[in-house]
Amino acid sequence: MLNKLGLAKAVLVACLAGIVMPAHAEDSSWDAVVAAAKKEGKVVVYNMTLGAPYFKTVMKSFETKYGIPVESLDLRASELAERIRTEQAADRYLGDVEMIPSTMIEEQLEKGDFIQKLPPIPNIANLSAQFKATEFSVPAFNQPMGILINTRMVKDGDIPESWDDLNNPKWKGKILSDDMRPLGSGNAMFSILEKVMGKEYNEKLAEQKPSFSRDMRNDARRVARGEYPIYIPQIFAFTSDLKGLPVKVIIPKEGAPTAEMDLAVLKNAPHPNAARLFINHFLSVESQTVYANAWMLPVVGAAADLANPDAQPFVHAKLLGPAKLADRPSMMARAKKLYP
Repeated sequence: MLNKLGLAKAVLVACLAGIVMPAHAEDSSWDAVVAAAKKEGKVVVYNMTLGAPYFKTVMKSFETKYGIPVESLDLRASELAERIRTEQAADRYLGDVEMIPSTMIEEQLEKGDFIQKLPPIPNIANLSAQFKATEFSVPAFNQPMGILINTRMVKDGDIPESWDDLNNPKWKGKILSDDMRPLGSGNAMFSILEKVMGKEYNEKLAEQKPSFSRDMRNDARRVARGEYPIYIPQIFAFTSDLKGLPVKVIIPKEGAPTAEMDLAVLKNAPHPNAARLFINHFLSVESQTVYANAWMLPVVGAAADLANPDAQPFVHAKLLGPAKLADRPSMMARAKKLYP
């Protein structure tokens, strides 16, 4: 028979075994996921990065690490959601992962079963406290937006420090904007600023007669070329690759409108293990630091701390919050009324 000391040792060994063995089993099962992903041979990612170099960097790092090619379908959010809807309505399941605004995932869940429940993904544990995964999706990054100016055309004393400064008469007819009427960054900004600044704000801005466009990456370059002195809303990260050009992104004192981008696995994904592996890779500190250095707000806190000095003001910017799905119909209708 065991004495009391021997019994205590036996209990301790059993407890330690209970702690260690599940971790080992989890590691073993993840190795199986990696092996299965490699057998699947590729992963198809539907995204709305509009050719962003930081997404390409993460994509290439995934391919280098695992030897699994990534096929990328890159569209605007509204086009991407419609592509998924039409493909699945036709029983054509071509995509594995989508990266899309959280409001659109919410809409997908309301209108049909376009995505499936997430399997266990180890790096979800890396999420900062303010970001939460759901059973269907996990935050990928936050996309804050500010004001872009041409530094040769906007004098130091005229730099807009507030969103309200855009309503200065001197800027009438001189503001380029993402179209505020359809679904997209322009309408997200419109909705968020109406809530924060009041409805009179958007009414005054409409009187400024902004010019609309739907080519966000090129629009920043139009400002750099001097076609317009101001562009709104400027996604922070779309400015990080314009270094050396006469532009500057301004974070207004009220804060930055933002859109949360989420990752989800599409229904009947043809490469489910590769999809799972890609999401896990995206949530690594390494991948998130790439986004932080591109002036995005990462969802992994350690990545914000590792961001380079140029990125620090942007990864720690005050945020005004995202647009709400419930407000979308009324805000799109209001924008169309103000901008017929």
